[in-house]
Amino acid sequence: MPVPWFLLSLALGRSPVVLSLERLVGPQDATHCSPGLSCRLWDSDILCLPGDIVPAPGPVLAPTHLQTELVLRCQKETDCDLCLRVAVHLAVHGHWEEPEDEEKFGGAADSGVEEPRNASLQAQVVLSFQAYPTARCVLLEVQVPAALVQFGQSVGSVVYDCFEAALGSEVRIWSYTQPRYEKELNHTQQLPALPWLNVSADGDNVHLVLNVSEEQHFGLSLYWNQTGPQIITLNHTDLVPCLCIQVWPLEPDSVRTNICPFREDPRAHQNLWQAARLQLLTLQSWLLDAPCSLPAEAALCWRAPGGDPCQPLVPPLSWENVTVDVLEFPLLKGHPNLCVQVNSSEKLQLQECLWADSLGPLKDDVLLLETRGPQDNRSLCALEPSGCTSLPSKASTRAARLGEYLLQDLQSGQCLQLWDDDLGALWACPMDKYIHKRWALVWLACLLFAAALSLILLLKKDHAKGWLRLLKQDVRSGAAARGRAALLLYSADDSGFERLVGALASALCQLPLRVAVDLWSRRELSAQGPVAWFHAQRRQTLQEGGVVVLLFSPGAVALCSEWLQDGVSGPGAHGPHDAFRASLSCVLPDFLQGRAPGSYVGACFDRLLHPDAVPALFRTVPVFTLPSQLPDFLGALQQPRAPRSGRLQERAEQVSRALQPALDSYFHPPGTPAPGRGVGPGAGPGAGDGT
Repeated sequence: MPVPWFLLSLALGRSPVVLSLERLVGPQDATHCSPGLSCRLWDSDILCLPGDIVPAPGPVLAPTHLQTELVLRCQKETDCDLCLRVAVHLAVHGHWEEPEDEEKFGGAADSGVEEPRNASLQAQVVLSFQAYPTARCVLLEVQVPAALVQFGQSVGSVVYDCFEAALGSEVRIWSYTQPRYEKELNHTQQLPALPWLNVSADGDNVHLVLNVSEEQHFGLSLYWNQTGPQIITLNHTDLVPCLCIQVWPLEPDSVRTNICPFREDPRAHQNLWQAARLQLLTLQSWLLDAPCSLPAEAALCWRAPGGDPCQPLVPPLSWENVTVDVLEFPLLKGHPNLCVQVNSSEKLQLQECLWADSLGPLKDDVLLLETRGPQDNRSLCALEPSGCTSLPSKASTRAARLGEYLLQDLQSGQCLQLWDDDLGALWACPMDKYIHKRWALVWLACLLFAAALSLILLLKKDHAKGWLRLLKQDVRSGAAARGRAALLLYSADDSGFERLVGALASALCQLPLRVAVDLWSRRELSAQGPVAWFHAQRRQTLQEGGVVVLLFSPGAVALCSEWLQDGVSGPGAHGPHDAFRASLSCVLPDFLQGRAPGSYVGACFDRLLHPDAVPALFRTVPVFTLPSQLPDFLGALQQPRAPRSGRLQERAEQVSRALQPALDSYFHPPGTPAPGRGVGPGAGPGAGDGT
């Protein structure tokens, strides 16, 4: 996107005299080097794969220093882009090893040994450039004549013109050789930004960010400088209640007319809540991010696994009035089952389980509500779908049957306190150990039965070995199936699709699978970067005999098609947590070289994407539609040699029940009567439903 000269003037100075930038004419990249050196730029970009460090066979060229300079690449006199010129300084590292004959006899070696020392040195230098949302790698070939080869001395530099960058962006540059003999050089540079306005791109969208204080009120006018009657068409998806129109003649001291026609428009309110998002800032605070400030009420709720509705914690907590602002709840600890509900006009508009991303899937915990009265009187009840069951109680609910154990855990400090004040408290008590106790009794009964069966088989020695062999095979196959690892990869099309992926991953965790997904590893993903995180997860999964699940969506299909058409890894991840795009450079070679069958499985959601829309290269492995083909999908996730379990259909129904609320929320958001929201290739009503 060309940068207007007035924006560059604001960022770099009031006149070009303050900071004069060199202008480059033409769209082509170029390279030049110091006198005496020869260099050449490869015609196309390359994959950014540094590889491992290998020993140097002798003297080699190595990058020693990176130097950058801002320049302008101009198509016309006023059509310029900000560009970053990079200079790589090179030096000769390493030495020739002395021949054994020369050391032994003290004489000169054969002339054939001395010839390589008089030869020129060549190197392939890689420049890797990353600046959101782009990433590129270029290859420079450099040759140094023998006369300039001096060990440990600099031989000059090679200059690359140039990497395009945006105002205010942070640029990271790496340099290394192929093959890599030393650790790569790196350089980070912050480009100048406008002091009051930031322009950023998000795909086809452009964001204007104003740097003003929280107390300052401002108005923003985007206007057409036109003459005569005009008809201006507004997209209905852009209408929000706070969108106003200001009209005035371009004359001195003209009167401006303001109207806000969409304040009561139902479509505008619907667009507002579709664009609104909840963001967790700290343990106790979160932000309601929406285009307009509208009054609403927010409260915490408790969501138990199994698809039951989220139950508001009012009382003991109260509804809090909220606009587009930061709100704080007096929480002591976070919990994945805690969610935030936002109501407006007595209707549920938003619901987010903000702590699930960092703390993992929903847990099978019981929430205890403690109510405190005068004279230190207190009462306890367990929150269940049917209501709050008093403890102790003789009711037939699960919490009532385990009431004594829950009270003992509370007194012994095994429950997690989430909230506390003078009126009451909230406690989360784990139920896993009680489920384990039940299974322990079942296993004990099975062991007793197996012991009795063994005694009977011992009476028939001819058949005993056969039965024991079969039992051993069943135990091995069952243990393998319980522990198989599954790595879930997807494209983060939008936050609604991320919640759908999180629901699928949480449902699969209830099965004999160990699921890895970037939603639950945001801290590691931010620290390592998407490429490093994916490589580590993929290598561990395949080494353990696991399976990589490619969850296709319209966005994933578009990224794969773009990669296959261009033959490059794309312009980089959309954001710091997008591992799908980063994984393409490693996933595609497995498919191209025929290593994918048996290690990869594809899947897509009914009504969102038809399997035929998946690129043909990825259909070399099974591609299932969910939830219609859940039994076959779960069967493919088992170990290759594991026997088909008779409980496969039951597990498929369990996953389908856990996934259905997320599907309903995605395809039928609150207040949206439309039957579906699938877009892109193969999407639409009926896609993927088998009709």
